[in-house]
Amino acid sequence: METDNTTQLQNEQAFTSASISAEQMAIFLQKNPYFFEQHASLLANIHIPSPHGSGTISLTERQQLAQRDKIRVLEVRLAELIEYAEENDATSTKVHVLSLNLLKSHGLSALQNDILTSMQKYFDVSQTVIRVWQKPIDAAIADQAIFTVVDNALSDWVLTLSKPYCGAKPGVVVSLLDNDIQSCCVIPLKAQSATAIPFGVLILGANSAQRFKTGMGTHYLNRIGELVSAALLPQI
Repeated sequence: METDNTTQLQNEQAFTSASISAEQMAIFLQKNPYFFEQHASLLANIHIPSPHGSGTISLTERQQLAQRDKIRVLEVRLAELIEYAEENDATSTKVHVLSLNLLKSHGLSALQNDILTSMQKYFDVSQTVIRVWQKPIDAAIADQAIFTVVDNALSDWVLTLSKPYCGAKPGVVVSLLDNDIQSCCVIPLKAQSATAIPFGVLILGANSAQRFKTGMGTHYLNRIGELVSAALLPQI
């Protein structure tokens, strides 16, 4: 302990014997963590400019202000996380309701209607388009709208999608959407298999350009695509 005190004294003498730079001062305080504990009065007597206006404050007050600023940042971040969690919880509930609606559907026509209604009612979708290029087993349903032939450009593009597309209307879907649609989501429909290729597409359009933004999360959109695909496959 005596050796430590001697070293401490030598450091302080060297520290005060000549002009020092801010960097040297910082190094000194780092090497002497008990400096302010041994000179506690300095915390109250040394004053520095206030970061929130004119005048000066003590080192203790400055530290308190710094801690308050950090707490405010953490509070804002926590509020954002709570908001995201509430949004995710609400979306999860809507996807669950969609699942129940699809399970209750009987027949291809009813299924299509339930999909369109659910998208509009729960997911702020202005227009929903479903297209299936896989030929139906039952010829009696081949004349339904979902089997309307699409351009090869659309089916080829959907084949390249590894996740739902979100953003402005791409050229390959413009003819399928109303003129007032400002943003859209294009979701490949396929069987739940690692090697499955899309048998169709679900297109969701919105009048708001902010509804489906480029770069938005697609976790729940993937889930919707899986649910719609699983509901449609037994019907076609």
